Amino acid sequence: MSAEKYVGSELELFAEAHRWKAYFSDRIRPHLGENVLEVGAGLGGTTAILSKGFQGRWSCLEPDAALANEINAAVSAGKLPPSCSAATGTLATLSESARFDSILYVDVLEHIEEDRGEAERAASRLSPGGRLIVLSPAYQWLYSPFDQAIGHFRRYSKRTLLKAIPTSLDLVEFSYLDSVGLIASAGNRFVTKASMPTPAQIRLWDRVMVPMSRILDPLVGHSFGKSVFGVWQKPPSQ
Repeated sequence: MSAEKYVGSELELFAEAHRWKAYFSDRIRPHLGENVLEVGAGLGGTTAILSKGFQGRWSCLEPDAALANEINAAVSAGKLPPSCSAATGTLATLSESARFDSILYVDVLEHIEEDRGEAERAASRLSPGGRLIVLSPAYQWLYSPFDQAIGHFRRYSKRTLLKAIPTSLDLVEFSYLDSVGLIASAGNRFVTKASMPTPAQIRLWDRVMVPMSRILDPLVGHSFGKSVFGVWQKPPSQ
């Protein structure tokens, strides 16, 4: 299917999570090349913080036509760099000849039922030496009504995420992020069991927990956290 309506309702809720976006963007930015594909770009929140005009081309791929149109409108209005553009569709509808220096899945792969097949398609569209970058919610035991409400098929551990990635790609970086935020996720899963966090809860997490995680995560060796982050590289010879 080339176009579909996004079923989640969390995009606007998390739009103001600036500290969290800055945190994971600092981890992603060193792995970006000149030609970037962002799969499932949503409202363009990640696009805005990562695409600062340094890339020659930043392509957003979004199944929801309304969201893709919003990104293109933001480019036209000067809110996003002119190097950005959005197309409606999925990797399955993208030209097989298209190649990219990096392909991003930021809180996206968990929305795709056939994640292994998706990762294989992504690997085939990487240029030699290109990188596949994935950020996803961690730990299936934290799967909550919130995950179900926004269309998550799963949450990942390092082990299960690694199983979804083709062995033809070489692992570059693998870690958990947001160790303090893990507490908030556990509270939602086992105590509040809410289908959606409140804006006040999002502000508390972003303004208090995320800065604490940036300090604690290196101290615990990024050994646990609310999200799992991985980078894989296509061998230069392929």
